Amino acid sequence: MSDDTLIEVKNLEVRFPITNKKLFRTETVELRAVDDVSFDVKRGETVGLVGESGSGKTTIGRAVLRAIDPTGGQVIYHGTRNDQAIFKGKKGPDFDSSPVQVHTLTGETLRQFRPRMSLVFQDPYSSLNPRMTVRDIIAEPLVASGLMNSRDEVDARVRDVAARCKLNLEHLRRFPHAFSGGQRQRICIARALVSSPDFVVCDESVSALDVSIQAEIVNLLKDLQEETGVAFLFIAHDLSVVAQMSHRVAVLYVGKFVEYAKTEDLFFNPRHPYTHALLSAIPQSDPDLEFDPIRLEGEIPNPLSAPTGCRFHTRCPFAKEECAKREPEWREVAPEHFVACHFAEEFDFSRPKR
Repeated sequence: MSDDTLIEVKNLEVRFPITNKKLFRTETVELRAVDDVSFDVKRGETVGLVGESGSGKTTIGRAVLRAIDPTGGQVIYHGTRNDQAIFKGKKGPDFDSSPVQVHTLTGETLRQFRPRMSLVFQDPYSSLNPRMTVRDIIAEPLVASGLMNSRDEVDARVRDVAARCKLNLEHLRRFPHAFSGGQRQRICIARALVSSPDFVVCDESVSALDVSIQAEIVNLLKDLQEETGVAFLFIAHDLSVVAQMSHRVAVLYVGKFVEYAKTEDLFFNPRHPYTHALLSAIPQSDPDLEFDPIRLEGEIPNPLSAPTGCRFHTRCPFAKEECAKREPEWREVAPEHFVACHFAEEFDFSRPKR
């Protein structure tokens, strides 16, 4: 772990009990949504998280935020807020003196810690209360956490954050139905940043928007990161957006990481067959280039009955007998490039840089 690490996730596990009612008995089994995942997020950094639907991306984000309780592992916060000019006398518990074991926080202590981490939801339409004005929506985290009680202080903070998110004073008087999808997502981002968090999870925050609006929101997030130093966990399906937004990228498959590396290394020199297949499906802007995506056979396995050995071996075109018998070790195959594959050194999936 480096000195600038903000969030440290160690061996994170999230399991959900599933009850199956049968004719004469009831059977309870565990669904392993996230299984032994470890990574870190540095201050002012964006870590991208990609994978197929149902692989556990959203579950990881919510477990780190403690929106759901992890079954096992650790979530450790190493941040030090520099917001006393904003929230005078509202430090609460001393979260700055030592690493905070976020996974152990409960009750009032957890409530006072929550402003340091926030979330931008996927759907900008359903995540806003239609009966509240934009001003009240953005101000709600400040009021709920008790960071500010004076209406004048709250209004000043809301106006400042709204301006950073390209919202003007007239917008604050309106209700969500009066805005387009891109404007609503700006409101969601302003609400997430109003409490001056160190860390924000963006859960598919641009997937419901048009391509041109996606670019605006991504550029806005990057500008806000440069201004405030906030760190992002950026969950997405669109690899081109992930490449633009992220400093490092983790690839998830059936609840486990298969590859984790710096963005440029992962996109131009992938070491895992699943990552290679995902990257081959990115549309090319040059019409003269041949578009030949790798078509994986079969469906993503059911987490209730994950395959033994390597979880990807049932769909991997390079699978060998060992892949079905022994789970691959999570190892560093190049500086800051981690992969879980028995034969990573044998593959050459490098792509030309353009």
